[in-house]
Amino acid sequence: MKILIIGSGGREHALAWKIAQSPKVQKVYAAPGNGGIALEPKCHILPDWADAVSQKGQDRLIAFARSEKIALTIVGPEAPLAAGIVDRFRADGLAILGPTQGAARLESSKQFAKSFMQTYGVRSAESRSFSDYPSACRYAEEYFRLKSPLVVKADGLAGGKGVVLHRNFPETEKTLRAFMQAGILGESGKTVVLEDFLPGSEVSILAGLSVSPGKPSSIALFVPARDYKRRFDGGLGPNTGGMGAVAPAPGFSASAQADFVQAILQPTLKGLEQEGLDYRGFIFFGLMIQEDRCYLLEYNARLGDPETQGVLPLADFDFIDVCTRILDGGLGDFRLSWKSGAVCAPVAVASGYPGEYRVGDRIAFKAGAENRHIFFAGAERTSDGLYTSGGRVFSAAAWGPDLGTAREWAYRTFESVHFPGMEYRKDIGLP
Repeated sequence: MKILIIGSGGREHALAWKIAQSPKVQKVYAAPGNGGIALEPKCHILPDWADAVSQKGQDRLIAFARSEKIALTIVGPEAPLAAGIVDRFRADGLAILGPTQGAARLESSKQFAKSFMQTYGVRSAESRSFSDYPSACRYAEEYFRLKSPLVVKADGLAGGKGVVLHRNFPETEKTLRAFMQAGILGESGKTVVLEDFLPGSEVSILAGLSVSPGKPSSIALFVPARDYKRRFDGGLGPNTGGMGAVAPAPGFSASAQADFVQAILQPTLKGLEQEGLDYRGFIFFGLMIQEDRCYLLEYNARLGDPETQGVLPLADFDFIDVCTRILDGGLGDFRLSWKSGAVCAPVAVASGYPGEYRVGDRIAFKAGAENRHIFFAGAERTSDGLYTSGGRVFSAAAWGPDLGTAREWAYRTFESVHFPGMEYRKDIGLP
């Protein structure tokens, strides 16, 4: 069969790498893909097919899927899901993995997601939503008279730049003005969610999810992971798209897992069913853990990045089987098997990221050892090699019998790959 993956990041590289291992797969196309995907066996990129959000771009992808007899399309990033690409493909009778536009609102609208959590009893932080700047400021000012800190979340998609933690009102007011009045995030920041800060340890749970009207709902949980969002060592600096990941997440106990199922997973499934939403794709639960008690920070309507780069190397099953079971509703009796050990996947970024950064630098690298793989994101392939084309350039994933060994092997990978100005956190996988 032929598979089409929509997206261009490290997550899409990991998906292409894993899917190409299936004996059932003949070719994997990535639109637009990146230079690293083009180096994988069976994989081909469509570098000029970057627009999966507009109707014109979706029309082009639909025509390609028909002409190439694509058996299944998998959507990697969130923006095409929010733009209704799944609805368009299915209306044309094409198999595609992802939630419909209505179901994708769990990620594309923080306001909708918080309302959903409150309606169906999904445990999460207390919050209020505002579309009026003065009202948001009054609430924030009153909030800081009682407690601190406060989390400001842009309602819409913001590429990892829409969540800000503040410890005083002047900083909060500045962010609210930038989001709601100056419009630095466009329409995404015109409505905000102001949320209580929850201390604890973060865990990401990725899963395959099959919910559609008239069929039994089912979910298959992946190995829990941990993402490192802050730019600098020690969890300092601005939020990013992710500076690295490890899997399994250290310290995520059986008790915490059971609490997650009862307090978050079950009410989420109930809510999706009662809302009549069609969600056949992947879901990501961003959790905060406090003494084995789980709180939901956010839903993502797709696989995480860079969590996918940490989780998929541990998968000991044909990934295409999971995908087809999600679509046909047969996920309930499918048992996922996982390799023992752990993965550590620190991310290398261009100097200046997540602010202004340089592109066009040549990437010199050697193929990884058997227990390592380089998953490229911001990399473009030319006739004479790979060059940087984004802020997050690649993740160096390594797997070993334990996290300490995986971490050692992952950081050793940086000795065999380099580009001018390359930077990375040195504490991914440390306690």
